Amino acid sequence: MAAEAKTGNAVWETIKTVVFALLFAGIFRTLFFQPFWIPSGSMKETLLIGDFLFVNKMAYGYSYASCPNLLMPGIGINIDAQNICGFLDGDNTRVWAGEPKQGDVAVFRHPTTGRDFIKRLIGMPGDRIQVRQGVLHINGTAVGLKPDGEFEETYAPQGPQGLRPRCENGPVGLGGICTKSRFIETLPNGVSYTILNIGNQSSDNTGVYTVPEGHYFFMGDNRDNSSDSRLPVSAGGVGFVPYENLIGRADRVMFSSAGRSMLYFWTWRSDRFFKRID
Repeated sequence: MAAEAKTGNAVWETIKTVVFALLFAGIFRTLFFQPFWIPSGSMKETLLIGDFLFVNKMAYGYSYASCPNLLMPGIGINIDAQNICGFLDGDNTRVWAGEPKQGDVAVFRHPTTGRDFIKRLIGMPGDRIQVRQGVLHINGTAVGLKPDGEFEETYAPQGPQGLRPRCENGPVGLGGICTKSRFIETLPNGVSYTILNIGNQSSDNTGVYTVPEGHYFFMGDNRDNSSDSRLPVSAGGVGFVPYENLIGRADRVMFSSAGRSMLYFWTWRSDRFFKRID
């Protein structure tokens, strides 16, 4: 009997430990930092497929979007942040609010699908945004743009989805060198970063977007391979992103995997450990 009691107590203690650990992890993820693994190439070369980072949730304060989505389709779990913290939704405000800055790389909740996106904040409330012949204009003035050589990568499947890059010098055979033109773009507030160009397409010439109050305009750094605010949600884009949909700011890559899984440590990129995100 004594042995059975000890076994029962050990099982109960294990269950409590697991429950407390999950609660602590949930609170930590909700309030402080959320892990994020880059699944696509829309932010190259700032962020590569396979980059793993933590999103700083304290930077912008908290809203319903700060609650994590729990998506595990393999075991039938699909709990949306709206289901957990939906009572905070609807007023486009935040608790302990922090104002994002133009040029921030931020994670936000898609206005309709609820999925997490990561892009660069280009337009602030009231700004007029337009792209003309591939050049970004803010409030009628072209931003600084300077050629900076080429970005090169191997034409091969990337990440768990096996995505193949688009190339400016295409078509390129499997294993060949895929290139894109690189430019340094500088926003009116002085923030500079690299953007990539693949070719001329419809998103290189847009109408004028006036960012509504309480909303923001986001674009990917890989300009010709990004679904962002240049397209409305009705056309498969992002549209204007409400303030309450911001989740946090991405400041630093922790590590990066060039393989199909971040667990394949032998494929980790040695030059991206703790790399600052500009």
